[in-house]
Amino acid sequence: MDPQKTILVVDDASLVRLYYRNALEGAGFHVEEAMNGLEALEKLGTFPVHLMIVDINMPQMDGLTFLQTVRQKERALASVPALVTSTESAEADFLAARVAGANYYLVKPIDQPTLRQFADLLCGVRR
Repeated sequence: MDPQKTILVVDDASLVRLYYRNALEGAGFHVEEAMNGLEALEKLGTFPVHLMIVDINMPQMDGLTFLQTVRQKERALASVPALVTSTESAEADFLAARVAGANYYLVKPIDQPTLRQFADLLCGVRR
């Protein structure tokens, strides 16, 4: 994979961020992390982002508010793909994520091969 693609993982659970980091770095991606939507907004623009993986339920700023903000106010990043991950699995959750600007929605837990497959797809990586 050339050049290296950067994925921003936004999740309040440190173990989830570590799990995603291990899976994605093992597949050749560079991973940046944020603990919530506010921290993610602060980090955006400081490095190139090719994919955002975003949890829904987080303190300070939840994932849907973060995505809405990026899609509406961050023109340069409005087209960056977003994969929402959550333990929520109701149809209303899928719809809310889509309306907020998610490209895909995966219900946790997510196995590492599936996570890598979606990262490849959304980053345009062919293996």
